[in-house]
Amino acid sequence: MRKRDLTHFGIKWNPFSPDVPLEALMKLPKSELFCWRVEQQMNEGGFILLQGDPGTGKSVLLRQLAQYLTRLPNVAVGILSRPQSNIGDFYRELGNLFGVQVSIANIYGGFRGLRERWLAHIESTTCRPVLLFDEAQVAQPAVLLELRLLASKNFDSTSILTVVLSCDERLLQRLKTEELRPLESRIRFRLSMEPVAKDQLIQFIDNCLEVAGNQTLMSRSVIETLAEHAGGNYRTLINLANELLNLAIKNDVAQIDEKLYMDAFSYSMKRSTPRGQKPTPLDQN
Repeated sequence: MRKRDLTHFGIKWNPFSPDVPLEALMKLPKSELFCWRVEQQMNEGGFILLQGDPGTGKSVLLRQLAQYLTRLPNVAVGILSRPQSNIGDFYRELGNLFGVQVSIANIYGGFRGLRERWLAHIESTTCRPVLLFDEAQVAQPAVLLELRLLASKNFDSTSILTVVLSCDERLLQRLKTEELRPLESRIRFRLSMEPVAKDQLIQFIDNCLEVAGNQTLMSRSVIETLAEHAGGNYRTLINLANELLNLAIKNDVAQIDEKLYMDAFSYSMKRSTPRGQKPTPLDQN
């Protein structure tokens, strides 16, 4: 989406892009509690689980958490970018994140070097380093097991790392297996992201438009109908809204209104209305 198209609508960025600036992210009802809870956990270390279906806000919450942690003094934060790595690549990435030289020919040297680096950090700051592990459901079991051993000390009585695992239902199922049950038992705090209520989705769109610079870009009836059809899912909502914004640019209209909505979605929405359920006003011809 070209900047001149956005300027035409009086907005500073695409409010329905997944990559909006951090300051544009709406604080979710659970976000402040979650960030505070992670901060408290840093004094003890251990595992934290953020779980939810795709599109329920986990990635947004992780972005907010990363920003929150970097504002705290003396906090070392690592963000894994390749959760599906094998053991060798996993250690290489950890080494890069925390400034430790890791050789694939000497994995034990990397294990020892990382632990020494983390212990030195604890001694100088009294808080544990933090590792953010997104899409943890695709991690290899061997990597998760290695992470559990890497983070523990003194016969598992001390945790020298705080690990935030973000995942969907697939990891929850795997944690019930005999192989990963030892990791599951070490999760100190869990937060589940549930489907989002319609009112909160409406508030989300309002926030997107306000921080982007044009609260009147979308009519109230369109906002309410989008929230109704999003199925409690942020990602579905922004995908629908983004499609409308692109159509508004193509048609060079001043506002995303009922007519534009009908042009974009009326046929598909009518087909998706369950039998016996009365369609909303924007669904009717």
